[in-house]
Amino acid sequence: MAPHSTSDPTLDPHSTIPSYGFQPSATQTKSHQNPSLLHRSLTHEPDTVTHASGIHLTLSSGRSIIDACGGAAVSCIGHNNEEVLDATMQQMRNVSYVHTGAYTTTSALDLASAILSGNPHGLSKAFFVSSGSEAMDAAMKLARQYFYESGRVERRNFVARKQSYHGATIGAMSLSSNLPRKVPYEPLLLKNVSHVSPAYAYQYCRAEESEEQYVVRLAEELDDEFQRLGPETVIAFVAEPIVGATSGCVPAPAGYFRSVREVCDRYGILLILDEVMCGMGRSGSFFAFEQEGVVPDIMTMGKGLGGGYAPIAGVLVSEKVVKGLRDGTGMFNHGHTYQAHPLSCASALAVQKIIKRDALVERCNKMGKCLERGLHEALAGRKYVGNIRGRGLFWGIEFVQNRETKRSFEPKVEFGYRVQRRAFDLGVAIYPGAATVDGVRGDHVLIAPPYTVSEVDLEHIVQVVREAYDAVERCIDQEKLT
Repeated sequence: MAPHSTSDPTLDPHSTIPSYGFQPSATQTKSHQNPSLLHRSLTHEPDTVTHASGIHLTLSSGRSIIDACGGAAVSCIGHNNEEVLDATMQQMRNVSYVHTGAYTTTSALDLASAILSGNPHGLSKAFFVSSGSEAMDAAMKLARQYFYESGRVERRNFVARKQSYHGATIGAMSLSSNLPRKVPYEPLLLKNVSHVSPAYAYQYCRAEESEEQYVVRLAEELDDEFQRLGPETVIAFVAEPIVGATSGCVPAPAGYFRSVREVCDRYGILLILDEVMCGMGRSGSFFAFEQEGVVPDIMTMGKGLGGGYAPIAGVLVSEKVVKGLRDGTGMFNHGHTYQAHPLSCASALAVQKIIKRDALVERCNKMGKCLERGLHEALAGRKYVGNIRGRGLFWGIEFVQNRETKRSFEPKVEFGYRVQRRAFDLGVAIYPGAATVDGVRGDHVLIAPPYTVSEVDLEHIVQVVREAYDAVERCIDQEKLT
């Protein structure tokens, strides 16, 4: 069948398409109060969590919820880990804050060493910030400065992909192509960013194409875009090894990133990989790119770095880029007040020590196979289940109106959100998404439990997701009759 259009659809800025995450659950009510805190919704109060331990969240109502999505694929070792709490408290007793313009701390130094021990894949420096968006903006500035230092000031353009997400700040949002999130701010976004087609085989590989032919076509499109801009003006190509919340856990087809690397190297263009959501063990290997046979020049990391215990994200930098700065001004012309914050680094270091000691990346890979098998057994072949995809403990389910044509539901149906709400009512939190396919149409849910999840918990999660799906399928079929 013909693929969906790869051009960005025009969205009404006042569209009612949900742009951020979760929809109200059955336990939520319209807000009759006026809290001082600005929630994501001004019309519905989110559920209040009073306690969290392991994989469970306890609400103010007393209900216990299984956190099967780790918030947003953040909680990798579960909640309320005593080792992490002790390490954070000890750091607070020692030193809670320093300004990195003049000082550093052992927690920051040790965290960088723990991640980069042995100089893995030629990555030699780590730069710590407070969010994935900050990390992406830092990566953009670092890439630009790399060329600036050597006098190649004509390098000013970035190329990214449609149906990807890189963050909420102006720079990161400019790279992103999550249309509902960026349309209101379009006039503010950078004009030196362009987008090529997503590596999204389920919806965009043509019926007559093999996977190899699809990869060749995508690589040729990227080369054509470099030629259109003038390859000597391009700073970097930016991509997620596994697209996260925007498209719903979409791995690239085999060989895609090797082809991308070759095209970038042909013109001296940097490769920036965004592993904020899919990295740090989430996809079954410590770095997601390890499964692709390539190494980035710059990489961003985030959610699984600190596991939600403190705000932290980071940038890993190849020796090539570091040398470019060292041979120039000898500094990175960028910084934040809370850069390499001692408490965030101490908590993240404790998380990473636990992940290494308990072999949780290997466990994530093993349990991911259990989750994959369970999801296929429970949902494959169901009327509205189009695609089940992912790696490690990072899985997405895409819902379609017609499995033969892969046609999505109308946005007003809110299929993914309805599955999420029903699952929540049954005691399991999963992550919903809309506008999956082209920025307007498409529905999915994500499942991303902690690496410590048990087989029993996985079986329960899959059972609830199946029950939630079945309930929504029945509702949809009934609506068709009325």
